[in-house]
Amino acid sequence: MNQNSQQLDAVVIGAGQAGLAAGYHLARTKLRFEILEGDPRVGDIWRRRWESLRLFTPAQHDALPGLPFPGERNTFPGKEEFATYLESYAARFSLPVRTGIRVQGITPAGAGFAVDTAAGTVRARNVIVATGANALPRLPGSAAGLDAAIHQLHSSQYRSPADIPAGDVLVVGAGTSGAEIALELAASHRVFLSGRPTPHIPGPLLRYAGGAYWRFIHSVLTLRTPVGRKVAAGFHERGAPLIRISAKDLDRAGVVRVPRLTGTAGGQPTFDGGAGDGGVSDGGRPAVVRTVIWATGYRPDLDWIDGLQLGPSGWPETERGAVPGIPGLYFVGMPFQYALTSGLIGGVGRDAAYVVRQIARRVPDPSAVRAGAF
Repeated sequence: MNQNSQQLDAVVIGAGQAGLAAGYHLARTKLRFEILEGDPRVGDIWRRRWESLRLFTPAQHDALPGLPFPGERNTFPGKEEFATYLESYAARFSLPVRTGIRVQGITPAGAGFAVDTAAGTVRARNVIVATGANALPRLPGSAAGLDAAIHQLHSSQYRSPADIPAGDVLVVGAGTSGAEIALELAASHRVFLSGRPTPHIPGPLLRYAGGAYWRFIHSVLTLRTPVGRKVAAGFHERGAPLIRISAKDLDRAGVVRVPRLTGTAGGQPTFDGGAGDGGVSDGGRPAVVRTVIWATGYRPDLDWIDGLQLGPSGWPETERGAVPGIPGLYFVGMPFQYALTSGLIGGVGRDAAYVVRQIARRVPDPSAVRAGAF
C-alpha cells in the first residue's frame, strides 16, 4: 500500500458485519476493492466484549448475505460463535480483507479519495464506511465528579464478575446491556441499576411470532412509511428494548432499581429525588458505591473524515447511506440508516446491496456489474 498504487474502485473501512456484507455484494461485481480492518483478526471486536455476552437477536436473524448462521433457531449465539462466523464468512467468499490496517483519515482527492493509514495511502473512487455504531464509549459529565477511589468502567470494558472489586456496584443505563450486566453481577455483589428499563420484548413473541416481528421492524419500520419515519425521528434518544430478560427478572435476582442518575455529591452518585442515606432504607439508593459501570451507550467517531458534516445525533445525514455533497462516500451499518434493522446483523445486507448498486453506477465501465447480481 503506497501513494503510487493503482486506484481501486472501492475501499470498505471495517470488517465487521456491515463491512463484510458490503464486501459480499462488491465481490459479485467486477469492481476492484479492498476491506481494511484495524484489528489483527476478523471478529476481534466481538471477542473483546464481556465473556457471557450473547447476541440480542435469535440465530435465524444473525446471518449475513449468502451464508446462514450455523445455530439452532430461537437461540441466542455467544460472542465467540459470532466472531468465528464472521471470520469464516470472509474466508468462504474469499473477501480481500487486509487486517491490522487502521485508517487514520479519508480525504477527497480528484475523482476519488485518499485513504490514509499507517501502512500508506490507498486511493479509491468510492469509500464505504462500515466502522459500526460502537466507536467511542459515551460517558456522562457526572463521571468526572465521582470519588477517585470508585472503580469506574464502561460496559465495553466489562469482562466478568471476577474483575469487579467487592462492594456495591452501580450500573448506569437500563437497556439490554446494562440489565444483563446487572443480572450477572447480582450473584456476587449487591447491585443497583439506575434508569428506567426500556420496554421488554416477551420471549414467546420472539420464539413463536419472531418471523412476523422481524418483518415488521425490517419492512414496515423504514423511512418509506409514516410509522417508520416517526420511530426514526426519536431513535437516537431511546435505548434498545430489553430482550431475553425483563424488569421482573432483575427484581427476582435482587437487583435494586434506582432512579435516573443526576450528578454527584461528595464524590458519590445522586439520583432523581435525592442521594439516599444508607442503601435500601431510603428508596433503595446506595450510600457508598465501590464500582460504577457505565452502560450508557456509544457515540460515533467520524472526525477523521475530511469535510463530513454531522447531524445532531453525531451521524451524517445520508440518503440511504450516500452522503450528499461528497460523491462516492457511503455508510453501511448506521442506526436506522433505512430501517430499524439497519444497525442489526440481519439488516445490514439490504443496505449494503443498495450502496453497492450506487457505486456500480458510478464506475466508468457499465459492464462491471454482473447480470442479476442484485
